[in-house]
Amino acid sequence: MKLYVYVLEAKNLPSNGPVYLELELGGSKFASRAVTKGSYLDPVWNEEFVFRVWGGESEVLTVWVCEGKGDVVGRARVGLGRVREEENGCLGPTWFEIEEESGEEENCGKLLLALSLHSREDERQAEESTDASVDTSSPSGSLVKSPRRKKLMKAVASRLKKILHKNADFSRSDDSSDLSSETEVHSKESSAYSSFEEAMESMHSNCGEQHMPEDLGSGILLDQSYMVSPKDLNAILFSSDSQFRKKLAELQGLSDVHETPWVSKPGDTSTLTRVVTYIKPPSKLVKAVKAKEEQMYLKAGNGEFALLVNVKTPDVPYGNAFRVELLYKTMAGPELPSGEESSRLVVSWDINFCQSTMMRSMIEAGARQGLQENFDQLADLLSQTIKVVDSADSLEKDQVVQSEKRERQSNWKLGTKYFGNLTVVVTTFAIIYVGVHIMLCKPSKPQGLEINGLDLPDSFGELVSGGIIVLLLERIHDMVSHFIAARLQKGGDHGVEAKGDGWVVTVALVEAVNLPSVDATGDPDPYVVLTCNGKTRTSSVQLQNSNPQWHEILEFDATREPPSVLDVEVFDFDGPFGHAVSLGHTEINFLKHKPSELTDMWIPLEGKLAMSSHSKLHLRVFLEVRNSTETMKEFFENVEKGVGKKLKPRSPHKNSTFQKLFVLPAEEILIKDYSCYLRRKIPLQGRLFLSARVVGFYSNLFGHKTKFFFLWEDIEDVEVLSPSIASVGSPTLIITLRKDRGADAACGAKSQDEDGRLRLYFHSFASFDAACRTITALWRMRNLAIEDNALVIDESQCGQLIPETAVSPPVFEDANMSKIYEGDFQMKCLMELFNGGNMEHKGMRKSGCLNYRSTKWEEVKPGIYERQLSYKFSHHISVFGGEVNCTQRKTLRDDGRGWIVNQVMGLHDIPFGDDFHVHLRYEIEELGTEDGACRCVVFLGIEWLKSGKFQSRIERNINEKFTHQVKNMLELIKKDFSVNQ
Repeated sequence: MKLYVYVLEAKNLPSNGPVYLELELGGSKFASRAVTKGSYLDPVWNEEFVFRVWGGESEVLTVWVCEGKGDVVGRARVGLGRVREEENGCLGPTWFEIEEESGEEENCGKLLLALSLHSREDERQAEESTDASVDTSSPSGSLVKSPRRKKLMKAVASRLKKILHKNADFSRSDDSSDLSSETEVHSKESSAYSSFEEAMESMHSNCGEQHMPEDLGSGILLDQSYMVSPKDLNAILFSSDSQFRKKLAELQGLSDVHETPWVSKPGDTSTLTRVVTYIKPPSKLVKAVKAKEEQMYLKAGNGEFALLVNVKTPDVPYGNAFRVELLYKTMAGPELPSGEESSRLVVSWDINFCQSTMMRSMIEAGARQGLQENFDQLADLLSQTIKVVDSADSLEKDQVVQSEKRERQSNWKLGTKYFGNLTVVVTTFAIIYVGVHIMLCKPSKPQGLEINGLDLPDSFGELVSGGIIVLLLERIHDMVSHFIAARLQKGGDHGVEAKGDGWVVTVALVEAVNLPSVDATGDPDPYVVLTCNGKTRTSSVQLQNSNPQWHEILEFDATREPPSVLDVEVFDFDGPFGHAVSLGHTEINFLKHKPSELTDMWIPLEGKLAMSSHSKLHLRVFLEVRNSTETMKEFFENVEKGVGKKLKPRSPHKNSTFQKLFVLPAEEILIKDYSCYLRRKIPLQGRLFLSARVVGFYSNLFGHKTKFFFLWEDIEDVEVLSPSIASVGSPTLIITLRKDRGADAACGAKSQDEDGRLRLYFHSFASFDAACRTITALWRMRNLAIEDNALVIDESQCGQLIPETAVSPPVFEDANMSKIYEGDFQMKCLMELFNGGNMEHKGMRKSGCLNYRSTKWEEVKPGIYERQLSYKFSHHISVFGGEVNCTQRKTLRDDGRGWIVNQVMGLHDIPFGDDFHVHLRYEIEELGTEDGACRCVVFLGIEWLKSGKFQSRIERNINEKFTHQVKNMLELIKKDFSVNQ
């Protein structure tokens, strides 16, 4: 017997990648073709397979659903006994559940199959039958139909007709059908609406809460804001009586335009669909062709609209091999000072191939170019119809700053909100209740083991009640200590204005939603750390709040180089030196966002905790340049110094062309460009563009375009290879990118190293030495600028007096000391750490001490010398930064064979910093050897000025941090001294 299996389609698959099927029965196995599943459309195969059946009814047909390179999505199982039970052994099109490979019933989608079981006698009768015919609708070619299979084939043909009507696997005869048949099908299967507004209202009332879909993968064609409400903009673009669409059709030369009314299917009013057909004008390479658009609303209501368009052009070359998808998203735009409504229109696109073809790259390039031209025309016409929102129309920086300052809560409000919970209420009631009870009771006589002054519980009930009160008081003490610690951090960076001329980044930190909790005891205590150009700003701590509101303004000091990215990370507060647990992080690339987008952003946070909770952060970012003329002049002067020659500025036209080519903001200035080859399997001739923040490459080889760019900060190394045959006798410049960076440049990378870093090979420059020197100088200048910002030492302040906040008067002996380090040094080397010279400054900087300043030693008593020190912790030591002021006292040992240096440090601008002093003692003893060796033993102690709950945690953190810092500092001093000798 033979089993005929018709594989039609699948739906609700969890994967969006290429999908294929493996059918298995007994020892036979077949595989279907791979179908690229669209973002919103289901895969369709329409294939027939034939199995020879030897066993009985217990045999089972297994259909494996696979994706990619063989990953199994799930399986569907059909017993042959079910087929035999059907009339004439024919099971019509039936949906089968796809279950996981393990057999668990998970929602993996459904598979539509039709099966038919026939014996040899049936086949012989079919061959002799004069009624046998060819089924031209079957995708597998000519199939002989027996009378027993007519019923099944009718069902399959009916199902195929519906599938072909909605999917890209259609024939030209189907698409050349008259529009009246389309309208008739819609009227039979759907319900139409009297007006576009009625259709929108119906969908909004039935679709419920739906999220906006993500942009399609091939890129953005249009992203612009307009001074009109989202509802009106949606009506202008897609209503049936829109005059704008008629003008657009005339502008693009479309003819014979027909539109069906917006309809919804019976029983499913959550979607709206319509079909639009038209004839596109002829071009230089293609004649006039007919196109069909299937438009479907995915979301409508609450000021947000999403429309998916499936475009089919079967008459173009290879037109049956692909389909184009467009996604129109209309949403609320930026806030305007005038209070008017604005809307934002984002159009993205993708291309899905129904079958493999060698012309894939050329088809993609042609589709991209044609779509971009069409949407440029749409944007021009729309800007003539509706006023475009200019960056000047959006909220200005000063307005945002003032509004956020007004929204900032006071300590009283935060305290009321923090302490207004059941624990505080119950504890307060218990204290009052017990206090009143004590006042009403008379003193009792001692009994049991009690003595005068010692009153013990007289029952187990009193013991339990006393224990509960103690636990409540301990909880209140922890809450008060935590609140004070968190509020001590506030104001460190909030409200501090940027200094100097140059590029200034201002961030208004508004709020966050759905922040995850690190433990099950309660909500997190979040704070935000922002990093830009090597500098860091920290927000205040919001206590026990998964939806915190900061309303803080954080500004970064001006820099000569324009910033590329802003790193954002949210932490959970756990003490001044505690291990900071990340709640989520993200990165804002200034080159990929327009200024109007930066002024109001809701950013999803990345990370396991954040993604599981769908955490988001609300920021308003402003990038401006102060004294732009002098800033750009100084920038170019620094570039010329690094390159070693005069650079000629690019023309405004070339700058504009460069910005449009790579879709970069207007402030991105082109510095230099070179003609070269990008080495791949086939070398690509193109141009390498160098600007202030990016390196870009563009090639156009017979219509095949290659374009990418990456940041200077993404580069880890630049090296030169000697000339070879592969580089046509030219030296090769190799640019290695950092791990997990430069993903946009993956298409141009020749290889990846063992660590997963991309490597790009460029050769055949007109002047290799000049290009290599310029690229290397720009890369080093950019990286050094960021490092200098992170570890800046203001040498001009080294001779200034230490602030009055230094520890004074110091108490050097009031601390329990413990040994943290011991090592042998040369006396001359070790004393370099205490003479205020370059080696001391260098060692302190490398150990994480910024802005290090020291005074000269002064003799306060005979044989006793003192000096003052001041520096700031880097964020590698403490996320809070913090100022350190300390006093050092140096005295000779009693035996005269060395020194004892005592140091008392006061820590400021960190939680609990005013509650303790840190003591260090260096005992330096000469060993009496000829090389002047000595032994240094370092002791550490903490002097508590106030008692608190966090003493043990702070002592543990300080011991870990200072032990590591002292060890690194002394080892660096020893290493640098040996190098300089």
